[in-house]
Amino acid sequence: MAAIYQALHRRASSLFCRLHSTYVRKMRYLNELKEDDSLCRQAQTSGTFYLFHNLCPFLQKVGKKYLVPQLSAAEMKRILEKCKGTEQWMEQSVLTGCSDEHVPHFALDLGALEKSVIESELKGSFTDLRKALFVVDRKDSPLLASAQSLLRWHDSHQFCSKTGHPTQKNAAGSKRVCQASGITYYPQMSPVVITLVSDGSRCLLARQPSFPQGMYTALSGFCDMGENVEETVRREVAEEVGLEVESLQYSASQHWPFPSSSLMIACHALVRADQAEISMDSLELEEARWFSLGEVVEGLKREPRPSKQDDGRFLPWFPPRQAIAHQLICEWVKQQTSQPA
Repeated sequence: MAAIYQALHRRASSLFCRLHSTYVRKMRYLNELKEDDSLCRQAQTSGTFYLFHNLCPFLQKVGKKYLVPQLSAAEMKRILEKCKGTEQWMEQSVLTGCSDEHVPHFALDLGALEKSVIESELKGSFTDLRKALFVVDRKDSPLLASAQSLLRWHDSHQFCSKTGHPTQKNAAGSKRVCQASGITYYPQMSPVVITLVSDGSRCLLARQPSFPQGMYTALSGFCDMGENVEETVRREVAEEVGLEVESLQYSASQHWPFPSSSLMIACHALVRADQAEISMDSLELEEARWFSLGEVVEGLKREPRPSKQDDGRFLPWFPPRQAIAHQLICEWVKQQTSQPA
């Protein structure tokens, strides 16, 4: 009987700890804000706001650092009054998260207002997201990416695809509803596989014509309807470089806001060394080639920007740390260097 009591006590204690953990309480609070419009509107008055202008986030440079400022509701009201902004600005904001103390965070796009006035008033600038992701603190990059993706989704889903009638967002921005048809639309991401191919001793990296000079990265492609991840990896590798995948291993995933909103699913793929001759799809890629361990290690040491060597050719370099391709490449290097000689 004592053993049963102790087991029940441990289960109850475990449940109590889970329900009162910081993460669980945050997630449940955010879910309440998404489901209850009146509660969300009340939270907006005490929340903080991240600003965008035509989907470009607002940054402030302090010394050598780029900060992502959070404005209070009172500061927002002051700025909008000065810029003659709409009184309905809170209705246009979207919920992006909250602090451990349950201070809710919202994002707002002020594209209808004069950009220079806001920048002058707040002493900062609206920056292209692709640049912003690589200059802000690493903890702020996912925040900017998810906020911009949500704002972009609302901007492009203002009408019902079935009836053509306007859709209306809820207070949190977690959905849009067509009153005419009753259809509810939720923000979506497109699944994309990003795959680092290896033949055991080398890894395959490629570049597209649109890439900055000298930049190489892992192969990537959107999942087709009906495909699972494994099928997409095998198809993309076959299409782009003419190789057949023998085995693959999942690594990690990352939300990526480009081209609109993608879920990057990172994998390692192994091909047979005796069948590793590349047959590149020139419509997709400008170049694809095998890199030795030494070449990859040297490439990782370089700054993520174009640089030329003495003969005028661009030195190979790889995506920066914030990109999941960088993680794949570093994992491959670690695998190679940990293998017994």
